[in-house]
This record gives sequence, structure tokens and C-alpha cells, in this order.
Amino acid sequence: MDRELRISVIGSGSWGTALTKILTYNVSKVCWYVHNEVAIEHIKDTSRNLNYLSDVEFDTDRLILTNDINEAVAYGNCLVLVTPSAFLSSELSKLTVSLEDKTIFSAIKGIEPNSGLIVGEYLHKFYNVPYSNIGVIAGPCHAEEVALERLSYLTIACIDKQKAKIFAEAMTTYFVKTKVSDDVIGIEYAAVLKNIYAIAAGIAHGLGYGDNFQSVLMSNSIREMRRYIKRIHKIKRNINNSAYLGDLLVTGYSLFSRNRTFGSMIGKGYTVKSTMMEMNMVAEGYYAVKSAYKINNSHKKKSHTPILDAVYQILYENRRAKKVFAELVNHLD
Repeated sequence: MDRELRISVIGSGSWGTALTKILTYNVSKVCWYVHNEVAIEHIKDTSRNLNYLSDVEFDTDRLILTNDINEAVAYGNCLVLVTPSAFLSSELSKLTVSLEDKTIFSAIKGIEPNSGLIVGEYLHKFYNVPYSNIGVIAGPCHAEEVALERLSYLTIACIDKQKAKIFAEAMTTYFVKTKVSDDVIGIEYAAVLKNIYAIAAGIAHGLGYGDNFQSVLMSNSIREMRRYIKRIHKIKRNINNSAYLGDLLVTGYSLFSRNRTFGSMIGKGYTVKSTMMEMNMVAEGYYAVKSAYKINNSHKKKSHTPILDAVYQILYENRRAKKVFAELVNHLD
């Protein structure tokens, strides 16, 4: 990857808005794909995103705004994907330019639902992107706290550590500290799983379980995550590092967490459909549950995943949350 970065951000939700803001501190021009023309005009007029993190003010002289994904991809030698996983396929289907020579960092914390693949595997299989050109941006980091310029930490993962280092430099500011890793697969699966466990934490809260149970649930969640990832990609990793445990904790406990909020509403008796309508935002964990459950069950010797199984039963088998959690508590320690 050329050290002279030409970065294009693909996605304009909360996380896409936050990452674009970070990048404008160090990159002279950032191309930003915003599919809504009205939102683009609002950003030009007010320096703020109409729909997400509206308190964030941009230096619009540093932005190249477009609602043409091909223009954005053609501009960048480094792409940052921040679309919801459920819409990744439909967005990329608009492409007429190749991704093969691009370095791509995914900030998507979900599984592409049609293929059941994490984003890196999806890009490699369907768009011929070499694994050495694929990276992941991991937390723990909430978009809302980035907007407030509160101290945050990011892990940039790529098997080509030089590419990770170059991109990490572009993401480092006085309120964002970065580190690099080569555990792309492990960190990407961790980002998927932590959303599922955050839904579980939310369900527990909605059902009236207290802090004591929540701490046991999170302790069991990190062990379940370790077993799951080890089955998928067995390498030496410290599951207690920020990209794994830290991201799990902030997503499981924070009031900013949409996955926790989603779970809390389910625990209080809302249906999945009514919860989605009420939130008017994508909870990545909902889509991830089905794919992660299917992946685990595809193994001859599957991982022991009582928390994942419980959330799946509630969301996809329409079992009552109260009854499922009454059974789950006997599988935790």
C-alpha cells in the first residue's frame, strides 16, 4: 500500500461518520460515499451529517462527497467499508470497477448474511481481493464517544503489518490511540460475537437480572468467544486484549450499545419487528446470530456455546426469553 493514502469511506451511518471525522485529522482529502443526495447537500451546507452524529462538525474542504460508489472506489487506493453487513452485497453489486488492487479495511462488525461469510472472506471469495490487502478496524470504540472526542482505542489488523501500520498512523489523533495486529480472522469474528453477547446482556437486563448475573454472563461470554474463535482459527492470541475482551465489555455494558438496547427491548417483551421499528437503526448482532449459529453447527465437533444458542432460540425459534434464560443460568459458572 502506497504511504500516500487516498482513502475512501464507504458508508455514512454513525460509525462511518465517526471514522471519516478521525481520518480528516491526518488525511488532506477523504472521499466519502454517502448514498443519500439530501444528506450530502446537508453536509455541504452545515458541515454536519443530517442523520447520524449530528454534533460532529467537519472541515468540508477535506471531504470529497459522492453518492456514486464507483467514483469513491476509483478514487481510493485504501477503502474503509462501514456499511451494515445486511446491505454489503447490494452496495457492492453496484460496482463496475475492480477491488483487486485496493487495500480494504472493514469496520463492519457482522457476517454477510447471504454467504454466511465474515467480510474478509466475502471480499476474497467474490471480489478476488488478496488476503494481504484485507484488514479490520476493531474497538473498543463507540461512535458516539468519538463524536465527543473522548479518549478511545482502536486495533488495526492486517496480515501485512506494514499496511496496518500505515493505516493506523492515519487513524491516530490526540483522542484516538491505535495498535496493530495480524489476527484478522480472530478479531473479525470477535467483533461479530461481541454483538451477540451484547444482545444477551440486554435481554438479561430487560428480564430484570442484576449486575451480579451480568458479570457472570460477561465472564462466560469471553470464554465462549475464545472457544468459538479457536475452533475457527487456531493461532496464539490473548483473548483478554482490548480488541476481544475490551470490545465485548463496552458493547455489553454501554448505554450507547444498540445491540444491548435491542436485547433489552426483547427481554421486556417487544417482538423483533417492533424492536427494529422502534430503534430505526441496524443491530448487527441480530443478523450475526443466525450465521454464527449455523457456522458453529456446521463443524463435526462444534464449540460449546450456550449463550449463542440461547439468543438464537429467542430471536429465531420464537422461544420466550424468560424460559430460555431460566435454562441458560444452569449452564453458566
